[in-house]
Amino acid sequence: MTTDWVKGPAGAKTVLIEYSDFQCPACGSYHPILRKLLAEFGDRMRFAYRHFPLKQHPNAEPAARAAEAAGRQGKFWEMHDLLFEGQSTWSDLADAEGIFDGYARRLGLDLARFHADLNSAELRKTIEEDRRSGSRLNLPGTPSFFLNGTLILNPEGYDEFRKILQQSVRQDP
Repeated sequence: MTTDWVKGPAGAKTVLIEYSDFQCPACGSYHPILRKLLAEFGDRMRFAYRHFPLKQHPNAEPAARAAEAAGRQGKFWEMHDLLFEGQSTWSDLADAEGIFDGYARRLGLDLARFHADLNSAELRKTIEEDRRSGSRLNLPGTPSFFLNGTLILNPEGYDEFRKILQQSVRQDP
């Protein structure tokens, strides 16, 4: 999708798409695995992040908006990392937006612009489009990974995920 946040070369034959929820503990547990995999395979594969905030996670949608608002200032991936790394800090709060403001300050964002973007209809529409695309795919939950367009079972750890990516990258012409 044109709204995907991506890393890696545009022409890569291996494409990994993650549907994720910033408040989801399982997504949080995959975050360091994905960082390590991207460090290893990032020059040979394309990685795309899509939002799929689950209704049972009340802070997931505000977190997605914070990441998108940071992205409008060129800091999506930095906010993405802070949200996952700090998940245990904000996940159970009644109102986590103060934490997200602190992350925005830490990243040096223009806070007035961040707040305006955080609540913009266009930004909310982007997140909803990601959620709808995941719903059309009947996602089993989060995280959900698609490798070259095929849903894969969530690998059990770094080594298993690495083997899957190695095989895919090796098959690239």
